[in-house]
Amino acid sequence: MKKIIYTTVIILFVTVIGFVVYKYKANVQKEKTVLFELKKRNGSLANSDEWHLVQKKADEFKKALSTDPTDTKALIGMASLFIQEARITGDYMYYDKAAMNYTNRVLSIDSSNFEAMCFKSMLYLSQHHFADGLNWAQKAQQKNPYSAFIYGMLVDGNVEMGNYDAAVNSADSMISMRPDIRSYSRVSYLREIYDDYKGAIDAMKMAVDAGAPGDESTEWARVQLGHLYEQAGDIANAEMNYTIAINNRPSYAYAMAGMARIAAAKKDFTKAVDLYKQASALVNDYSIKEELVELYIQQNEKEKAAVLNKEIIDRLSSDAASANNNDAIGHYADRELAYAYLNDNNIDKALEHALLEYNRRPGNIDVNEMLAWVYYKKGDYSKATEYMKVAMKTNSKNPVRLCRAGLIYAKANDKLMAKNYISEALKNNPNINETLKSESEVVLKSL
Repeated sequence: MKKIIYTTVIILFVTVIGFVVYKYKANVQKEKTVLFELKKRNGSLANSDEWHLVQKKADEFKKALSTDPTDTKALIGMASLFIQEARITGDYMYYDKAAMNYTNRVLSIDSSNFEAMCFKSMLYLSQHHFADGLNWAQKAQQKNPYSAFIYGMLVDGNVEMGNYDAAVNSADSMISMRPDIRSYSRVSYLREIYDDYKGAIDAMKMAVDAGAPGDESTEWARVQLGHLYEQAGDIANAEMNYTIAINNRPSYAYAMAGMARIAAAKKDFTKAVDLYKQASALVNDYSIKEELVELYIQQNEKEKAAVLNKEIIDRLSSDAASANNNDAIGHYADRELAYAYLNDNNIDKALEHALLEYNRRPGNIDVNEMLAWVYYKKGDYSKATEYMKVAMKTNSKNPVRLCRAGLIYAKANDKLMAKNYISEALKNNPNINETLKSESEVVLKSL
């Protein structure tokens, strides 16, 4: 009787294992042949000539893949389309997953395909898997050390991992090979990191001039230029660049968000809220929603702020769960969640996510600033000072970072450092979060 039971159990076990293996192989095979679809665009984005061209190209690539699922040219074409569509719509979760699928299919056919290696690096960086993104960029560089594009990925990966000297070296290589919108914009960002706002503005102007008006990449650079002007306190030039971006690319969400900040600076809060809502409806970008939450808080509209902030937390948590369950794709969102929980006044959850992000990339100045700010809100000024020192290691003059540093040093009773940081932050009257700005002004008067 026991032998019969044992035999039955073994048969059942083998059957279950066989079924699991079969399902796994079936899923793998399905992943190799699935054809992802373009999602419908929202609003005016759905009526542009660009959108019709994207759809036409996608149909051509899908037709090729239905005939030959191993057509690497078509697979690369689909991946490229979806990477760009993610930028335009903000739907990174869907399009990055689709692009990664096509990219992996190319690499399964040709493990040394340079374009696929570049795309894999780009997609990992997009999903905030920064160490993986940098690793793939380094692999691609070994394959082709003469590609300016891959040096851009090396810049991005090294910046995010806190390897700033390596990022500068990669930017130098990139711009010497190909001075264009991609290289100029990265030089601008590095200059901003290293306390050169004038140089950052000049480089971003060159990036804008190097692009074609109306292209998403050009208007993205123009919006970055506008934001640099905001931080430098030059509202007029910021507004001008946002206006040009909207004229060149109607309903461009990031330019609309910039105009919302300008409206808020002019105390036209009704217009600011309306612009933020329009921008948020066009793209799925949490940073736009977060700015609207902060505006609601500033206007003491606590209920609206709480409802929108809960939406942000829920969506980001879903993204984070996807990342934790799938090493290949899924957005690491702990930095964003830390700030969202701060807006919810849930300091413990903010610290939990801040530490998760810090453990991934302890050398990054933005991450150290975030952790310092969480400890400041928690009332642990010793730890806040410890991490803010790292955040200031490049001598960045970002006015938000300077204000936070000043407030932290004030609580740590280092009045001289506090005064220097806040004075530097406010000297040009930058257009930054009004609550932070007001708190900094009050503290400065007391020093």
